[in-house]
Amino acid sequence: MDLLSECSGTTAQTVQTAPADPTPADPRRRRLLAGLGMVAASPFALGAARTRPRQGPPAGAGPAGRATVLRNAALVLTMDPALGEGPLGAVEHADVLMRGGAVVAVGRRLAVPAGTKVIDVSGRLLMPGFVDVHTHLWQSSMRGGCADRDLFGWLAECNRATFSRIAATDMYRFVHLAALDSVQSGVTTLVDWVDALPYDTTEQYVRALADTGVRFTYAMFQTEQQAALLPRVKKELIDPLPLASAQIATHAAGAIEGLNRVHWEIAQDLGVMLNSHVLERAEQRVDDPVGVLTRMGAFGPRLLMNHAIHLSDEEIAAMAAHDVRAAHCPLSNMRLASGVMRLPDLARRGVKFGLGQDGGTNDSSDFFALMKSAIGLQRARSMDASVFPQVQDALRAATLGGAEAIGMDDRVGSLTPGKRADVLVLDPGTLNFAPRFDWVGQIVFNGRPENVEAVFVDGRPLKLDGRLVDVDTERVIRDAEAAAARLRATAP
Repeated sequence: MDLLSECSGTTAQTVQTAPADPTPADPRRRRLLAGLGMVAASPFALGAARTRPRQGPPAGAGPAGRATVLRNAALVLTMDPALGEGPLGAVEHADVLMRGGAVVAVGRRLAVPAGTKVIDVSGRLLMPGFVDVHTHLWQSSMRGGCADRDLFGWLAECNRATFSRIAATDMYRFVHLAALDSVQSGVTTLVDWVDALPYDTTEQYVRALADTGVRFTYAMFQTEQQAALLPRVKKELIDPLPLASAQIATHAAGAIEGLNRVHWEIAQDLGVMLNSHVLERAEQRVDDPVGVLTRMGAFGPRLLMNHAIHLSDEEIAAMAAHDVRAAHCPLSNMRLASGVMRLPDLARRGVKFGLGQDGGTNDSSDFFALMKSAIGLQRARSMDASVFPQVQDALRAATLGGAEAIGMDDRVGSLTPGKRADVLVLDPGTLNFAPRFDWVGQIVFNGRPENVEAVFVDGRPLKLDGRLVDVDTERVIRDAEAAAARLRATAP
């Protein structure tokens, strides 16, 4: 029986299981444990009593009180140094217990309540889900487009030329496809920066995100004339969804400083972050984006700056002093010839940052490639293999660092008991990953989306045994292809 049938089937009678085998199992093995585990409590049940788990939202959490344990993982990276060895909180031969959408405990041979669903993950690697702090999912509508253009060419010939022509129902199809692609690659939380849309198209956009089961933040932009839509969208479309939250999006620039101020005032009224593109290209310095954000009082922990490539020493120092957050998008920055973010300098100052796929110019939903490029880009520029970020830095940026950047580290980003149960199960028993040498390094340098065997968001399985749960992938692709054909037919 595979993980999919195991997780959806009925629960077997509870039995006493034998102690976990300390020897890593064949990573390709897929089998159920005999019955449901009821084993003696282990002194290594990390955090089980230290933190009371939160109660998750009813959506996606399963039956009330029902628990699931991921049993006997070869390696768990908790991203919490207090819950394991080293900065990544590594625990070998361990279980992860989830209940009510939250992580309850991490440890070896955990005792679990009667009726707990047991999923055998012997030989697998467990870690928190990836946090994508900056993307534009609708841009799946033009994948591969403007391949020889820089940022300005891309914006003029692909981005602006496409966005306004997408009908509401087709917007759903493009966003749904891209969001599912993100989920299957291991993204459990994403921030989608969305330009001005009519209300009916916004409804379709938000529904497409919600239908995937991913945890998402909808960063919404509007013109000054339509600014009243921003609180309305939050109240009517975002707030009712347990896995959704909102940000206000803007383009910081002197020419539209009045609009930037409107956006900041609304963000403050709603109690959400302001999310702005800043200095993606050196030519944008004439817009004085940092000066605009500083003058209007937005420079602080409720500001997320995307790209932030061409910063001065003084601007980096100001970011650190005011706890401004940053989104690093290395694959997109390379694709659009935008430059190399001064990531070592930002890290040296303690600036919180995460990784972003940046929509269509990331070209594929592959967080492993994103981590690898974040490392490689700095090494190529500095010709120094010891430069920041190292492997552990990239893994942290992809998980807990991203959660910190968007102010959600109290909920996601690590497997700390009490946080939401957003978990990845990775299969290292593949041609691209095996044999074992340094599993932590292999996650970053060898990992690919096909190694993501299972994805849980709020304790709910969205992917099992390498397949999205309850998703007709062929239909999703057909719908997106039909939408793309209609888009091409209306091209000028």
